[in-house]
Amino acid sequence: MSLSARRVTLPAITPIVLQKRVIKVYSEDETSRALEVPTDITARDVCQLLILKNHYIDDHSWTLFEHLPHLGLERTIEDHELVIEVLSNWGMEEENKLYFRKNYAKYEFFKNPMYFFPEHMVSFATETNGEISPTQILQMFLSSSTYPEIHGFLHAKEQGKKSWKKIYFLLRRSGLYFSTKGTSKEPRHLQFFSEFGNSDIYVSLTGKKKHGAPTNCGFCFKPNRAGGPRDLRMLCADEEQSRTCWVTALRLLKYGMQLYQNYMHPYQGRSGCSSQSISPMFVFFQRSISENSLVAMDFSGQKSRVIENPTEALSVAVEEGLAWRKKGCLRLGIHGSPTASSQSSTANMAIHQSQPWFHHKISRDEAQRLIVQQGLVDGVFLVRDSQSNPKTFVLSMSHGQKIKHFQIIPVEDGGELFHTLDDGHTRFTDLIQLVEFYQLNKGVLPCKLRHYCARIAL
Repeated sequence: MSLSARRVTLPAITPIVLQKRVIKVYSEDETSRALEVPTDITARDVCQLLILKNHYIDDHSWTLFEHLPHLGLERTIEDHELVIEVLSNWGMEEENKLYFRKNYAKYEFFKNPMYFFPEHMVSFATETNGEISPTQILQMFLSSSTYPEIHGFLHAKEQGKKSWKKIYFLLRRSGLYFSTKGTSKEPRHLQFFSEFGNSDIYVSLTGKKKHGAPTNCGFCFKPNRAGGPRDLRMLCADEEQSRTCWVTALRLLKYGMQLYQNYMHPYQGRSGCSSQSISPMFVFFQRSISENSLVAMDFSGQKSRVIENPTEALSVAVEEGLAWRKKGCLRLGIHGSPTASSQSSTANMAIHQSQPWFHHKISRDEAQRLIVQQGLVDGVFLVRDSQSNPKTFVLSMSHGQKIKHFQIIPVEDGGELFHTLDDGHTRFTDLIQLVEFYQLNKGVLPCKLRHYCARIAL
């Protein structure tokens, strides 16, 4: 028996070569960085690349933005979106940019839905038994069987005209509608305004100046393809809370479970778990800690104890502030001599200037713009020089989707200079002490300081 060898010819294997593109990403101070990336890179991957290259701390708030300067529009590029697809929709002569910065409000509606869906703007297509909580409203947005309706008055820019008209709008899964008769929701009175499947939702940055809008709380629908101002469907809300509700609802209806997947699995690529694998009954507060769960503690004795009396808790906070003041005095070498006091006061005046939360000589409007850009989440803040009084500073912060400003007043005591927010009851030798204290204690502020606004450089 003879064995014969047979030659088998295997088909040639063609190597898969991923095409690459060079993209340019800008920071808020207009510095930029060029990146060579594969064509299937997502927005989250670009953020992760920049975080690693610049050694930033990843707190899941870093975001890629699409900025259209000729239209005065901007939008968050969702973490799962392909960046090259976004760029392919840009016109050849458009000077559009990608920006990289923090957006603390990107997924805040999963943590605190009560701030995003005011009762007067939400209704339901079917009868509901009992009161519906904000968390249940959020679950309805992500469910395919039920949905809430967002409704209210908006200013709409009339096509081909400069004028705006106040109209009653209704948002449903099938699109955005407006009523031709007051606040009627009858089908015969509803007209289709825009769908959101093939459009992206942008916020207007300079609506009053560029488009003649009644307020600066504008947003619009823009077709995915490249287009000019005539293709925009411009809308304008009366206040920021209303705009936030509309834009959040539109994001949820457009992307649905994909948003929740992005929130829960920030490092999952496009090949990660599918949206079908996540149950619609979520635990929305899994990645957040409510301030209500934090309690005042006393560690002065042999055993720690919870301070249940609010008055006692407040007095402990004040004592802690005084202790921080003494510690700061020791740290800066204040021994009571006039020379030492003078030197320490000079040092205190400059010590804050290197901090990322301090913004030198910016206006009130610029401070508000920075906070809005980085998200109207409770506790987002910055410290700046006062424009009205050169010797004082201002703490600007977000609370309840509004921006509030608190003057930091200098107080002299025994030849030493201190800073205070509460008329001298709690004093600090420098602004760093003040900020660190209010990051731990609410004090006279509406909430603790949580996230600082910083201008990063790439």
